[in-house]
Amino acid sequence: IVLTGGDDRLWKTWGFPDGNILLTGEGHTDWLSGCCFRPSGTQLVTSSGDTTVRIWDLSRHGCILTLRGHSRAVRGCSWHSCGDFVASASMDGTSKIWDVNSERCRCTLRGHEESVNSIEFLPFSSTVLTSSADRTVSLWDVRTGLRVYTFQGHVHSCNHATFN
Repeated sequence: IVLTGGDDRLWKTWGFPDGNILLTGEGHTDWLSGCCFRPSGTQLVTSSGDTTVRIWDLSRHGCILTLRGHSRAVRGCSWHSCGDFVASASMDGTSKIWDVNSERCRCTLRGHEESVNSIEFLPFSSTVLTSSADRTVSLWDVRTGLRVYTFQGHVHSCNHATFN
């Protein structure tokens, strides 16, 4: 299954390789910037220009949780490999780690000077990687909420970072 999100405020799942649309989700009030399957494959997370992060249940065909706390557009989202936590990156210069079970923000990562453009968990760890318009990439320990390391060297905005 392929998962997409677009400027039309919708997410869609597509059969692969035939390309048939399987499901469409609506509920965000602005463009979608990110989408990611829960490791179990039964749910997904989306991030949006409407400042929210939403959890969707595929069997229920709808949003089961809306996470609010960012003051500007959310640029990206990522699911932890255990399936209990979601990370979000925002144009407000912060990232958040959300506990899906308690439906609350576990911690807010502060330190980038401009928009945080992407966030990704290192699988099976408490480390996240963020990229920012401040031209840096940072590693964070989500147990403490502290930045562990900052990579510098981009001349312009860093829009995405990932682990191998």
